[in-house]
Amino acid sequence: MRELTSKTTDYDFDAVRSAMQSYVDRELLPGVSWAVLRGRDLIDVQCVGWADREAKTALTTDHLFRAFSNTKLVTSCAVMLLVEAGKLKLDDPIDGYIPLLANRRVLRPGATTLADTEPANSSITIRHLLSHSAGLSYGLFDPGTLIFTAYSQRKVFGPTLTLAEMVDALADLPLVFHPGTSFEYSVATDVLARLVEIVADERFDAFIKTHIFDRLDMVDTSFVIPPDQQHRLTAYYRGADILDEMKPGLTRVGNSPYPGAFLHAVPKLSGGGGLVTSLADMVALTRSLVPGGETLLKPETIAQMMTNQLPEGVSVRFAAQGDVPGKGFGLGGSVTHAPSSLEPSAATGEFQWGGLAGTHWWISPRNNLAAVVMTQRVMAFWHPFSFEFKRLVYQAVGV
Repeated sequence: MRELTSKTTDYDFDAVRSAMQSYVDRELLPGVSWAVLRGRDLIDVQCVGWADREAKTALTTDHLFRAFSNTKLVTSCAVMLLVEAGKLKLDDPIDGYIPLLANRRVLRPGATTLADTEPANSSITIRHLLSHSAGLSYGLFDPGTLIFTAYSQRKVFGPTLTLAEMVDALADLPLVFHPGTSFEYSVATDVLARLVEIVADERFDAFIKTHIFDRLDMVDTSFVIPPDQQHRLTAYYRGADILDEMKPGLTRVGNSPYPGAFLHAVPKLSGGGGLVTSLADMVALTRSLVPGGETLLKPETIAQMMTNQLPEGVSVRFAAQGDVPGKGFGLGGSVTHAPSSLEPSAATGEFQWGGLAGTHWWISPRNNLAAVVMTQRVMAFWHPFSFEFKRLVYQAVGV
């Protein structure tokens, strides 16, 4: 664990604290912790609410959170390290590394069986995987569909398969669109974790520890919390109504997303969502992508990651929920090219993403501003609290 201390500034973050405390008081969130960076300087670090509501354990910067899809930034950085080392190229077909994913077939529009397919127009590339434009799915957000049922039956998303076994399970499943033509949030990042293992010739957890965690002094980030540190894991809560994210009421959730999650090893080292982390570690990772000091990746690599990779007219979308206008996707995170009404107008060019439990990070190169904000509520990705937090931070720094 490392201490997080903000420098003395003239910025006033009282409105941020009041707003976040309000979400706790209204029983919308159990607790919130955050850190704001101007350049590489920490200008605000705060915590409100509870790590465990029932035990009345106050949330502190020492607590651990379920990173979920924040794991994707780690995996994307791992892939880009291999690109910089000359061991991969972004437009390499995945076929050359994972032959089981060659000769893809694609579901025809309106298909009623998995056999109703046509040959893919091209191979899946590493760029497609990083930008979720490969045509893979998740088996998570679109219940009742052909592909959801197929992914679920094969346990593609779950923790019981190794990365290699997950790829085996995907081998003869069709894509939902031709590679490079659309966006579908998917297990693509788990495929990338397997790619790292193949190219680096070592387990995924070993590679990211050596090349990312040790280098950035990320001492709290792992797939399994050691027994003597498990007391630091925040309790996990569900809102009162999954369809009304602002309805008050929180219920503690046990055994989620599976019994004993993060407390003991499971076969899958999920590059898409398997890590536990701390506020300090996420700050270290975020800071490593901000200029002004030593960065994890070369500046040109970071700039490329923060550049939209999707075709013109294609935006981020979630199965069964539709498009998110104004949001493209780079190499590991969303890119804002037109802020929504919920966001600051100055947020154009932001690189950002988060996790299902409500951990978020964002970097605004234009404004020399970045932040990490973390809570522990089911389905709290892009929850209203995260947008209000961002608006108030931008106001506090005057951009």
